[in-house]
Amino acid sequence: MRRQNLFRYCALVLAFTLMLLSVPACQEEAGAPGSSAQNTSTGARPQPTAPPRPATPLTSDFSAAVRLVAQRVKPAVVQITNEQVQVDLFNRAFRVPAGVGSGVIYDSRGYVLTNNHVVEGAQRLLVSLPDGQSFEGKLLGRDPQTDLAVVRIDSANLPVAELGDSDQLQVGDWVVAIGNALGLTGGPTVTAGVVGALGRTIQEPGGISGTGGPFLFDVIQTDAAINPGNSGGPLVNLAGQVVGINTLVAGDSGSGVQAEGIGFAIAVNTAKPIADQLVSTGKAVHPYLGIQYQFLTPAVASRLGVRQAQGVWVGAVTPNSPAASAGLRRNDIITEMDGTALKDDSQLSRIIDGRKPGDTITLTLVRDGQPVKVQAKLGQLPAS
Repeated sequence: MRRQNLFRYCALVLAFTLMLLSVPACQEEAGAPGSSAQNTSTGARPQPTAPPRPATPLTSDFSAAVRLVAQRVKPAVVQITNEQVQVDLFNRAFRVPAGVGSGVIYDSRGYVLTNNHVVEGAQRLLVSLPDGQSFEGKLLGRDPQTDLAVVRIDSANLPVAELGDSDQLQVGDWVVAIGNALGLTGGPTVTAGVVGALGRTIQEPGGISGTGGPFLFDVIQTDAAINPGNSGGPLVNLAGQVVGINTLVAGDSGSGVQAEGIGFAIAVNTAKPIADQLVSTGKAVHPYLGIQYQFLTPAVASRLGVRQAQGVWVGAVTPNSPAASAGLRRNDIITEMDGTALKDDSQLSRIIDGRKPGDTITLTLVRDGQPVKVQAKLGQLPAS
């Protein structure tokens, strides 16, 4: 009898232990993305909404992770050939490829997200898919200020890449860059790396008088190799979701040493609202002040002969601009904007970019050595 009772006791303990071990696995399976398991009990209390979680990787086996990402996203990565018209010696016009870049189909209606500098100046856009199909692309809109553009191709059953949430990225996350590096034949190139930094502010090359192009904000830095031809292609997380648009690679560090492993992608959470505007209206709306300026450092202040060593020096005021209407002058030094001190070369642009046309901003100036406050009503950035 004792032996029988002991056996029953051990069996109960074993059964209880197995039940405890099985509970977490069952809960995880029921809540797993794509799982068909459902809670069929009646009268269950609603569960509190869980905070956003990072996207689930396609596989936990890292040796296959990049391959699976490439297989999922590559079909939606296109090559965009920018064709422009030239005239030969006999005054006959003909089209020539002026450049090759990349893009990603992000909508089943054939919308392709890419960089403005990929499509700029094109008389014709040829969009080629990895499966060999080619289409003439229609430019729906482009925005030089954010270096983004949307092109449409007319076809059914197109492969589409899923847009992710770039706000979920963390430094050190693995990412994959896909694009037509160097325009090589054989389809898009795949490179892998990590997120090196988030929230970067970079200035694009070009611009008036060599002062550089527009600032890009909240940019993703990565060491996934980005080369000419990659521009406009997607930066993808290990869940196969587009988290950025590859745009720029760092060049000379300034000391004559070539930078390595530093590329930049426009965060998809920045790109998507601009893309929506381009699709709906053909343009994006940005606030506008109307000055040319230079950020002050001790060296720049010394060269300009000014005592103020922090803020931005106004080099020119655009006629008939909000700045001109507010009474800003050349040689004014803006030290604060809406109470925020200007401590780096992108802060003024960042603050303005966070406002809307019609908003009024307060500028704290130093003019002829005296503090001055003015208010300016922001306008809309003129189309370039």
